[in-house]
Amino acid sequence: MGMGSRGGRSTTPVDNTPRTIAPYFTQATPGTKAPDADGFIQRWVLLEPIANGLRGNTGFNEAYIRNTFINTESFPNQFSVTPKDGDKVTVNNQELIWHALDSSLWNVKLFRFAYGLNKTFYGITCFAYTVVECPKEIKGVRMAVGSNSASMWWLNGEEVVGLYGDRRMVMDDCVSKRLTLKQGKNVIRGIVINGPGMSDFCVRFIDEEGKPVKDFVVNLGN
Repeated sequence: MGMGSRGGRSTTPVDNTPRTIAPYFTQATPGTKAPDADGFIQRWVLLEPIANGLRGNTGFNEAYIRNTFINTESFPNQFSVTPKDGDKVTVNNQELIWHALDSSLWNVKLFRFAYGLNKTFYGITCFAYTVVECPKEIKGVRMAVGSNSASMWWLNGEEVVGLYGDRRMVMDDCVSKRLTLKQGKNVIRGIVINGPGMSDFCVRFIDEEGKPVKDFVVNLGN
């Protein structure tokens, strides 16, 4: 008889508590959403995590991340798709769903997102998408990002921030060069990769003095 069993029946405790993404996320509501008081973007369309099988984070150098994110296509049109809540894509013969969500915190808890949906929550790659709508052009801003672990970020199709190595999520950990948020819609895309440990990210825009830029709303068109 194997350890941990009696009469062939497992004695391992079973957690029957239903998993949920609450209180970390709520379903995105129709209309627009302003950033929080510190300028952090809380409304995102997140793709269910892609299991990557990684058991460590030590190899997340720039060459590896660029090859994994840019030179490897996870799904068709990954840098041009306009995902909506409920849209589906197939990755490695597995159907994954996009979810339009509001984060209740300033940082987006990808671990809690994956865990709450009963998905793989260690060794994951996550795609994030959002749309920032500005009433007027805003020049000289910087995208400020933190992530656990490595990540890359694009604004209107231009690569603007890369975070490499095994790192913890810290606000404003890496900032972009000076950017211009155009009048109207500006598309942000991000990819976050992690092995073991908690996964999350945060994104905001800051001005020349490092103060948060808040003169915009998030508009997913839902």
